[in-house]
Amino acid sequence: MNGMKEMLTRRENPQLKLHCVTIEDLVPQDHFLRKLEERVDFSFIYDEVKELYCENNGRPGIDPIMLVKYLLVGYLYGIESERRIEQEIQVNMAYRWFLGLELDERVPDHSTISQNRRRRFNGTNLYRCLFERILRLCIESGLVEGKLLLTDSTHVKANASRRSEIKVTVEKEAAWYMERLDRYEALERKRLEQAGKIPPRRQSHNHTQEPRMTEKTVSTTDPEAGFLQRPGKPQGMHYLDHQSLDAANGIIVDVAVTPGNTTDATPYLDRMEYIATHMRLPVEAVGADSAYDVSLVHRALSDRGIHMYTPRNNEEPRYKAELKKGDFLYDEAEDSFICPAGKYLTVKQLQRLENNITREYRAERRDCAGCPLRGKCLSPSQLCRRIQVNIFEGAVRKHHERDGTPEHKHVLGLRQIWCEGTFAVQKARHNLRRLFRRGLEAAEDHCLLSATALNLKRMIKCLG
Repeated sequence: MNGMKEMLTRRENPQLKLHCVTIEDLVPQDHFLRKLEERVDFSFIYDEVKELYCENNGRPGIDPIMLVKYLLVGYLYGIESERRIEQEIQVNMAYRWFLGLELDERVPDHSTISQNRRRRFNGTNLYRCLFERILRLCIESGLVEGKLLLTDSTHVKANASRRSEIKVTVEKEAAWYMERLDRYEALERKRLEQAGKIPPRRQSHNHTQEPRMTEKTVSTTDPEAGFLQRPGKPQGMHYLDHQSLDAANGIIVDVAVTPGNTTDATPYLDRMEYIATHMRLPVEAVGADSAYDVSLVHRALSDRGIHMYTPRNNEEPRYKAELKKGDFLYDEAEDSFICPAGKYLTVKQLQRLENNITREYRAERRDCAGCPLRGKCLSPSQLCRRIQVNIFEGAVRKHHERDGTPEHKHVLGLRQIWCEGTFAVQKARHNLRRLFRRGLEAAEDHCLLSATALNLKRMIKCLG
């Protein structure tokens, strides 16, 4: 500064002054927690937990709103340890103000918070109620349109070491789609029987089937976690956090948690129905990645009037014959295929596969016996040509008609931004990298609190 030097100042033995201030004076007026307290009325928590407390007996407990806010501070500011949350509240005036603690009040011990989570609030659905209350507030504030929903899942590391993993043989569980497939099969069979396409099914005697067994990896410390083994993902015991977001402002509208060895599509249809009926959102379209490109999912969404945008799953069936299904002309009026030699393939049966239902179109043996194209159409072991048609093929084709259009690219781009971006933010700032508690219920509570924290931040950002 023009060659001028400042005098060195030393503060020796500074005296502590006595100030007359309140905690209200120490929290900035534009602090995030002030805006949050202004927007959200947490008093509904009393109604949710009143059955867990005695009205006129017992020792005084900690205010349940304070307990919930205590946890929210951790998820809002990325503090994973409850012990660390206690330490931060002790010295942070804004945290104290948010919890309603005066300057001289003692912060609730972290062990008290932990015991309430594990015992008092266990099985109460409190955190689901908290998440949905904040979501309804976002809906009422106009932040959620509900017309386009975007879905994805991410892995969350379970609190289980690799040393706890063992191989066990268990009964193979029925696939998630079996009940839905049963309903669709019954409808399609009835339609074909009434049209005279196939004969009525004979009543068969019920035979007790031996249960199918399978080997899987489980953890002795957290048996409800699932062994994750996917390309590009870390191996080990994990849970999957399935989230659906609204495309307008990235508000998370649903959270579901499954073991890590579950497919992405497993909870999808049930959650879509829950969103549409319980949250009453006017869903018109959804976006998801190729893991959700399942024919049953397309059909179920189509039945609800919902259009699906997804990349095509390129797992195509392999035909040994030179003539492929595309070489056969479909006659919609007759519901039959015409082969290159001019012969008809008609519906002969409805076939139930492991994860699908197909109509089998079959040519007559006499037509194939002397056909000049037999060598290109049949393998040596086949007597006649068969074509299998997925009964959900119409819904799949309808949804993929828009593939490559600007609208399709826009939705998939939004899915990448909102879903993958949201998971990245939650893992970096809102405790979604790993779990400290064990069990499916604890995992869902953890993911719900992380989603609630993110929704609160986005709500305040949008509303100011």
